[in-house]
Amino acid sequence: MAALSEHDPVAGPAAEAAVSAHATSMIADRTRDRVTHLLLAHGASTAAELGTALGLSPAAIRRHLDAMLADGDVISREQPLRGHRGRGRPARVFMLTDSAKVRCGTHTYDGMATAALRWIARQGGPRAVDAFAAEQVAALEARCRAALEDAGDDPLARAEALAGALTAEGYAANASTIATGGQLCQHHCPVAHVAAEFPQLCEAETAVISRLIGTHVQRLATIAHGDGVCTTHIPAQSRRAQPGNPATTVRTDR
Repeated sequence: MAALSEHDPVAGPAAEAAVSAHATSMIADRTRDRVTHLLLAHGASTAAELGTALGLSPAAIRRHLDAMLADGDVISREQPLRGHRGRGRPARVFMLTDSAKVRCGTHTYDGMATAALRWIARQGGPRAVDAFAAEQVAALEARCRAALEDAGDDPLARAEALAGALTAEGYAANASTIATGGQLCQHHCPVAHVAAEFPQLCEAETAVISRLIGTHVQRLATIAHGDGVCTTHIPAQSRRAQPGNPATTVRTDR
């Protein structure tokens, strides 16, 4: 077969089209990798948020998200809203599927961890699982407490400092002030799959948040139970925990 020539009136355009298609495919793959990493870091995002972060038009980000939906890499659902809903269709949020997360290597040891906790539960019962969960978050609590040394006594200020400490630990957290107090959101959970079967891990983490902030808190949502974000509410003017009188933690997500 004769070699293709750039001067060939037939083969030349065909070869150029093939090269162009390959280049377009590579660009698309890189963009989808960036979308994947954004969703991995933030847990759930709207198309508008992803488009802004990547500098893409709404139409362009939609094309990538549609392709990822078709490939089974993302799922979408209506964005949960609290309070009055305005006019227009509710925004949709996009999240990585479990298979996409596995490919990112985020759940490499989930199976082993779950099996270990099942063994602990069989051998020692629920109390043994509770003790294991408390011990697992003890080191996290110590590191975060050190980061909160200069945060003062105000629960909302401590929540902001805690968000920074948790982000450094890989939780992609942020804190905000809302009408009823404050809100701490964690957009990534390193143990979400394990906690889905063993909620003691979520409960131990919530107790840590309560102690570190110094006030009663409410867990409104968790990634482990299928929510896009772990959301902890910090009620306004709550009674702060005093030394020797730890704050009460109430869990209302399930």
